[in-house]
Amino acid sequence: MNSIEMVKKYGIRLLKILRYWNIYAGVDPERATAPALILFPCRSNILCCGLAGILTVKQVERPECDDPGKHMDALFKIIHREDISKILDGAISSGRYLDGPDTLAALEQWISDLKRNEPFERLFYDSREAVHLTALSKKMNAFLAEEQFALESRAAHFSTGDLEIINSRLTRMKDVCWALERDILDNIGGILRLAGSERPEELAPEAFRKYRIINFLLNSLDRLEVRGRDSAGIQISFTLTASRDLTDVLARLRERGLHDDFRQRTVAGDLINGSIECSEARPFLSFTYKTASIIGELGRNIRELRKAVAHDAVFREFAVKGAAFETTLAHTRWASVGSITEDNCHPINNNTLNKGIRRYPAYGEGDGTISVVLNGDIDNYQLLRRQFEAGRELIVPEVTTDTKIIPLQIEKYLREGNDLTESFRRAVCDFEGSHAIAMTSSLEPSRIFLALKGSGQTIYVGLAPDRYVFSSELYGLVEETSAFIKMDGEKPSIPGDSESAGQIVILDQNSGGGLPGIKSFYYSGLPLVWRTADIQQAEMTTRDIDRGAYPHFFLKEISESALSVHKTILGKYQIIKEKDGKKQVRFNLGPDIVPEKVRLALVRDEIRRVVVIGHGTAAVAGSAVSDALERYLRSARIRIEAKIASELSGFHLHESLQDTLIIPITQSGTTTDTNRAVAMAAQRGAAIIAIVNRRQSDITGKSDGVFYTSDGRDIEMSVASTKAFYSQIVAGHILSLYFAQILGTLSDEKIAEELENLEQAPALMQRVLEQKEKIRQSVRDCAGKNIGPLSAAGRTRRPPMKSGSSSANSVTRPSPPTWWKTRSTSICRRSP
Repeated sequence: MNSIEMVKKYGIRLLKILRYWNIYAGVDPERATAPALILFPCRSNILCCGLAGILTVKQVERPECDDPGKHMDALFKIIHREDISKILDGAISSGRYLDGPDTLAALEQWISDLKRNEPFERLFYDSREAVHLTALSKKMNAFLAEEQFALESRAAHFSTGDLEIINSRLTRMKDVCWALERDILDNIGGILRLAGSERPEELAPEAFRKYRIINFLLNSLDRLEVRGRDSAGIQISFTLTASRDLTDVLARLRERGLHDDFRQRTVAGDLINGSIECSEARPFLSFTYKTASIIGELGRNIRELRKAVAHDAVFREFAVKGAAFETTLAHTRWASVGSITEDNCHPINNNTLNKGIRRYPAYGEGDGTISVVLNGDIDNYQLLRRQFEAGRELIVPEVTTDTKIIPLQIEKYLREGNDLTESFRRAVCDFEGSHAIAMTSSLEPSRIFLALKGSGQTIYVGLAPDRYVFSSELYGLVEETSAFIKMDGEKPSIPGDSESAGQIVILDQNSGGGLPGIKSFYYSGLPLVWRTADIQQAEMTTRDIDRGAYPHFFLKEISESALSVHKTILGKYQIIKEKDGKKQVRFNLGPDIVPEKVRLALVRDEIRRVVVIGHGTAAVAGSAVSDALERYLRSARIRIEAKIASELSGFHLHESLQDTLIIPITQSGTTTDTNRAVAMAAQRGAAIIAIVNRRQSDITGKSDGVFYTSDGRDIEMSVASTKAFYSQIVAGHILSLYFAQILGTLSDEKIAEELENLEQAPALMQRVLEQKEKIRQSVRDCAGKNIGPLSAAGRTRRPPMKSGSSSANSVTRPSPPTWWKTRSTSICRRSP
């Protein structure tokens, strides 16, 4: 059976399995009847959100960035000369392709420089330079298209090593082109639309800086929406440079008939869409924009927020004034606690009913504001709320989110005489459950406070030359910078004491920026020191997570599945035809995929057991990979197994796994059960080769070798796996055939035949995708018809009862085939 037939076989097998399963949509797994397949599971305790923010550093040195277009033009001319044709002609080696990595790095540096505040501001107001860079972008894209075509048509002329170098250089050039076009030039138009201006010269520089920050936040939220989108909110806060600026703006508002609108929006209360918090003493202002929608259509919230900002005439008047300090927060949400309303949408402030004048001993009397956003849950929220309301103050009934207790708990410690830093630390120590928190306050308007505890959340802090960017996902910050540090909510401050976990990071505009400008410590108060080695580089760009013109990610992933398989295959081997007509296969799976110690262990018969693990669709892909291993290694004395990851960790770990190779399969690389099984197996001496689709994911740090599907950056954002599933099977087959070669269980002729069959998969998949109109019509024809035990919103359509059944609750379903009973637990085969 060839590889194409194997993919078809497992697709049919999966459909047969589903005949005996209950299929649900939008229900809690705890309420589903097993066996069950649940589309879009609704977990009451596992809901995802996204947070982001940006903080410009005031005191950082700003190097000159003169005439970037001229320098980039010169670099591109050098790159253009060293193209693929030069390698084919023998004029240069692959190492000199595109003039080598140093020239590409110089071009990347200019892109990074253009993203800094001052160079981008000069570009914004220099229309000739913008036109120049637009033309350069078009030339680079045209060059890339030519190079990609040459590579695809002449791939057989390159060694596998050369292919790896060429592909990596082309990827870097694609990133440069994308960043110039989308992250820089497109944002000029985005800022103008947000400000309600037609031309850059209509926008004052101070206003440009504020609208640029908001535009970035909205771009980040647009990418974070895949994490949650029933509501979203942003807040920009700033302290005016001079007190008279507030007086001037208020006079201007009266002249334009906007003063009544301003006063209505500054009435004390919980934050809703359009809320303004104004402290005349400082003078401090914050503008909040929110939107909520139960349906959660992808892109809808960001459109609404952009519209709200663009139509805000009051903010436009304040935006032209200089700001001593600026802080921003953004959040997108799946509601886990609290209904889906503007009141519950983040940010949330410290307002209460019957709120009087606050007195904070460390700051004096005043109207100090505290705003927070939360990912995760405050598990003891109800207890803390009861304790708070036992006093004279009450929380507004419309606000039911657990996030509300955070600013109130911080304020509790402020009233006791602590400063904001200590109040924040004490408050987060009171919270139970996994959480990620960001907080700003008018009491210290130059700072943003971050807190992380537990395993379910993440905060990345991006380090740009003149600003900090933070986000709950890497793709929320890569538009601005690729350098970051990652907070660790599980690392204890006292070794062995899990209760001492939790980290706090404080970002300050008055710092010098970078790592030295970050103040950080554990929840326990012990210092947390960041070192240069802690700085990581994101191996993704905004290009990797662009939804494009697709209305949702699911359609995008399906449409890209053929290309993803093609990328998985490209460059992994070369088939060479000898003079006698026989075929020789040269694999290009280096030590980063199959470490030398693993290769030698296989050759020396030291590995006697291979276990493929995964969860969900990755486990189904693992079953196909285990079949390939068994078929290709039939004459080897190796035991092949496929297991669900949690079954391996729970029931099948031996004391020693020195003779075992574990092949975990995962799309995201963050599947908790898979990663736990891998860690436990590695502790017992097992070798690990992961098949994963996401670079820098958790599993890559736990594995000896990593086989990336596609290019390791083809991120699958959709819940249901499509392109990753097919690519995982193909990657597993290539790995199996490589093992067959080094173990001598298949001839190169047979290996070449199997690989040539695999190469047909992308074209065959594309043929299916081209029939989308027929597929659409088929769905319409089946709409409303009984198609089996399918349910929606938890209502199961069961097979009819057998005649003569005495109970309405007694349902007889056909018995699943014998082979399924075996696969529903685990698979264990022994070679002769």
